Amino acid sequence: MKKFSIKQLLLYLTYLLFILYGPIYRDISVDELKVDYSNKYSKFINVDNLQVHYRIEGEGTPIVLIHGTASSLHTWDAWTAELKKTNKVIRMDLPAFGLTGPNATADYSIKSYTNFLNKFLTKIEIDTFYLAGNSLGGNIAWNFTAEHPNKVKKLILVDASGLRTNKPQPAVFKLAKTPLLSDLFLYITPKFFIKKNMREVYADDTKITDELITRYHKMALRDGNRQAFIDRARMDFKLGSKANLEKLKSIKTLTLLLWGAKDNWIPLDNGKRMDSVMQNSKLVVIENSGHVPMEENPKESLVILKSFLSNE
Repeated sequence: MKKFSIKQLLLYLTYLLFILYGPIYRDISVDELKVDYSNKYSKFINVDNLQVHYRIEGEGTPIVLIHGTASSLHTWDAWTAELKKTNKVIRMDLPAFGLTGPNATADYSIKSYTNFLNKFLTKIEIDTFYLAGNSLGGNIAWNFTAEHPNKVKKLILVDASGLRTNKPQPAVFKLAKTPLLSDLFLYITPKFFIKKNMREVYADDTKITDELITRYHKMALRDGNRQAFIDRARMDFKLGSKANLEKLKSIKTLTLLLWGAKDNWIPLDNGKRMDSVMQNSKLVVIENSGHVPMEENPKESLVILKSFLSNE
């Protein structure tokens, strides 16, 4: 019989309590979510039998924005509002998340995501571009750049994953990997659980609005997204493997590493290690920011980004 530590038992007990007292939430259809979370710029395109939700706004040099785990293209709203004045801004809901939802294979490996990104950009006829990604999106972005160096003019990694964090995994990922609890997660996903995760992701709790929590909560309830989150969390990305490090080292593209100093999920130390490995990178730290600076500190992060893009 498997033995559990006191810490593990307390963690499981905590989740059992919220399961016992939390309401059951039904899945929400994508058509229902479109009412609130699509707009005049929203389009849908078939990629690998998925109806991928994406938006293209503005004119100029294309910049592609990739969100992180459990997020959606909406995380880039503030950046898009400013960047579309000078650039063609392209963003999409990744497979497993947002309005796009799960794929049929349940393959959410980084290789699967880079293949998806390449097919998507080919379909919308975008050849060369700036590429930015946050968290999981950053991991996809730097792997894509290593695989397609001639397509990416400049690379922007915002609190990107891809190296070991030397910290315990966030509780939400532990839950997704835990038998029984992960099965119950398919039916019981209370808003306070989403709020708890947001408080871990943000440095300034006062910026966590009810509207923000509701958006993340409803996107989590999109038909199939909860199972997809579990499937993605269980993927072995082999963080920090020798092959991954060599791949990261191979990137010659000019790279901005933008990091929140108070990131509790992927700490600043990861940004420093990534900067030490990459050939042509610059690390810039936003002091009062957590894991999603483009969402939590859009004005400050945009100043840094625009300076990076304007310097040839």
